[in-house]
Amino acid sequence: MAVNILTQTTCYHCGNDCDKDHYVLDDKDFCCTGCKGVYKVLSNSGLCNYYSYNEHPGATRTHVEKRFEYLDDPSIIADLVDFTDENITILTLYIPYIHCSSCIWLLEQLNRFNPAIYYSRIDFLKKQVNLRFNNKEISLRQVVELLVDIGYEPLINLQDVIKKQQTGAGDNLVKKIAVAGFCFGNVMLLSFPEYLGLSEYEQTFRHFFGWLNVLFSLPVVFYSGREYFQSAYTNLRNKILNIDFPLALGIAVLFLRTLIEVLTHAGAGFADTLCGLVFFLLVGKFVQRKTYYHISFERDYRSFFPVAVQAVDNGIEKPLPLSALKVGQRIRIRSNEIIPADAILLNGEARIDFSFVTGESAPVTKVWGEVVYAGGRQMGEAIELEVIKPVSQSYLTQLWNNEAFSRSQDNRMQTFNQKVSKYFSIVLLMIALGSLVFWLPVDVYRAFSAFTAVLIVACPCALALSTPFTMSAALSIFDRNFFYLKNTAVVEQLARINTIVLDKTGTITIGGENGVSNNAQLSSYEEQLIYSICSNSAHPLSIQICDYLQGADKLRVSNYREIAGKGITAWVDGHNVQVGSQSFLTGGVDIAKSTEVHLMINGRYAGYFSFANKYREGLEDIARLAADYKIYLLSGDQDRERKNLLPYFKGEGYMLFNQSPQQKLDFIKALQLAGKKVMMIGDGLNDSGALKQSDLGIAITDNVNNFSPGSDAILDGRSLRLLPAFLKFSKDSITIIHISFFISLCYNLLGLSYAVSGRLSPLIAAILMPLSTATIISFTSIATHLAAKKRKLS
Repeated sequence: MAVNILTQTTCYHCGNDCDKDHYVLDDKDFCCTGCKGVYKVLSNSGLCNYYSYNEHPGATRTHVEKRFEYLDDPSIIADLVDFTDENITILTLYIPYIHCSSCIWLLEQLNRFNPAIYYSRIDFLKKQVNLRFNNKEISLRQVVELLVDIGYEPLINLQDVIKKQQTGAGDNLVKKIAVAGFCFGNVMLLSFPEYLGLSEYEQTFRHFFGWLNVLFSLPVVFYSGREYFQSAYTNLRNKILNIDFPLALGIAVLFLRTLIEVLTHAGAGFADTLCGLVFFLLVGKFVQRKTYYHISFERDYRSFFPVAVQAVDNGIEKPLPLSALKVGQRIRIRSNEIIPADAILLNGEARIDFSFVTGESAPVTKVWGEVVYAGGRQMGEAIELEVIKPVSQSYLTQLWNNEAFSRSQDNRMQTFNQKVSKYFSIVLLMIALGSLVFWLPVDVYRAFSAFTAVLIVACPCALALSTPFTMSAALSIFDRNFFYLKNTAVVEQLARINTIVLDKTGTITIGGENGVSNNAQLSSYEEQLIYSICSNSAHPLSIQICDYLQGADKLRVSNYREIAGKGITAWVDGHNVQVGSQSFLTGGVDIAKSTEVHLMINGRYAGYFSFANKYREGLEDIARLAADYKIYLLSGDQDRERKNLLPYFKGEGYMLFNQSPQQKLDFIKALQLAGKKVMMIGDGLNDSGALKQSDLGIAITDNVNNFSPGSDAILDGRSLRLLPAFLKFSKDSITIIHISFFISLCYNLLGLSYAVSGRLSPLIAAILMPLSTATIISFTSIATHLAAKKRKLS
């Protein structure tokens, strides 16, 4: 018996599946002319080594539109470039398609495409390319179009033009660590003779080494450790005791005790402990700051809007910077472009997708004279509009005028360190003062030795390090599972959540991946007719029908006509075929509660395809969290999916539909007033207010480099199923911090037993401090990864 084995051909450039009628060049298969063209460009330039670094490294070029006329505008160029003069231009572009070593290799070979480009350097984490080119031989527009030609279109939006260049003086953390580390190493070297013992003939070296240690301590205290004194002083002025106060006190006491002992020849001092303390603290701070800076968490409408728009003046179309767009001007918006300002429709059939603004997934049809609000995306033919409000006063930008966007977000919940440090400081001072009072009548020198020794030994170095090292390890675990947190404090916020609020469209549903149901009785030949007419359309529903009928043969199509927002009519292999809405085919009224595409062949109604929302994998796992969390659905969409969603929520009272952005924000506020700790998960601009108002806002996206509203974390859509594991792991991380705090307390109690007696030696201090630090770092790192393995996240 013969067995037919079907194999799927993949594109040599991007790796996508190829249709039957695909393209071949040099015995290689390509899914579209775009991918074939990129390969040809690379081949002609001798750059086919690009494909040797990774298999299928390129981005698909199926749909490529090059409209970069606005990059010829001098005012836009001036805002985009980093530097320019008569000959040279330097600029940095964000390219979200950078994802592998092949991308880096190719983009750093741009000078081989055009010698006018002097160099190009890649920042892989930020997905940026820094370019330097001769502006007399190649323009900015030509550079961008070259990048598009080879499959790396830069993402240029309004935020790039009007961003604030805040280049204030940094805190030079790396330099401070270098200084502290250098001094720490030298002081340890000079302290070894003191630890090992010096003969009476070598006593002069003791004083010499002592003064050298004092000199090495000066830059450590007054440069590397200065920030701790500033923080402690600022917080004390505001009547706040944070962990920086005992740290600053410990640093000051260590330095003064060292200076006095060396000055009076009473001992070697604690310079080694001082330098080690500051060095490890700064390393902990560096680790704490090691967050995923290549993802932008502070986003607004400027990240969403284009740099320029096509303005129409006396029938002539020309690019106009968005900053120059004024009320009364006419603009032309093509298919799939964003409407940047509130405007009136003057010409064309508008079919606007407002899902990113309102949450409603179904496109809205507008007629001439109607107001079209900013933020919508035109899904049909090109339309002309007249601007009625400036960009800064549109409905979309008003979303950022809410108080939720201006209030401080840093202290929504107090972290464990913030809570403990206050009581730790009070207890530390009480023990130190108690030791002073106890020994003062007996021996003044011993009393002050005990007082300073308590402040030295009980300095919360291990406590200060436990949180950053635990959280940095936790961040790396979350990162590997495509969950990107804004900073380490978000882990603690995640652990304390007791209420979860979910948006619907784009959050628990997958955009553009609707389930297709065939409600038509079609023969195989009729399926070919439908496939042939739909294959000529770029409409998302037509594409889904083609995917559903995949394998059907294409027939000859003539007299093809597509009416945006209504349907398609054409002659296919001699048959009159119509595909579209019920009102387009029959003249009736669309009464369907779901999205439907109706079919008519030779005047005979043949049925319809219906499209149901496809829910993300893991919605069932989230539903099971209802035993421990209150879970709500908050959607701007219609309630067509109410019945389908009911099994995932406790009842209809937990699902709210037709919610405006303000209503969503108010709902979150109401939950917080009831004492709930709320986590909001959304994806669109209509969720922005709720995300900011919530105790923890998570933006979900299918591409972390695309636009998403401002949030505390960004969750890749494929990892929604891991949300229960993330919640449990965050609680594990807090438990690890509590245990590490207990370990540090044990070291402090051991040190205090020496300190209160007033007989703490520099050797004991030098042993306890690094030993406790090494223990905390080892424990937190190992325990965090074991917890991740337990939750199946490693």
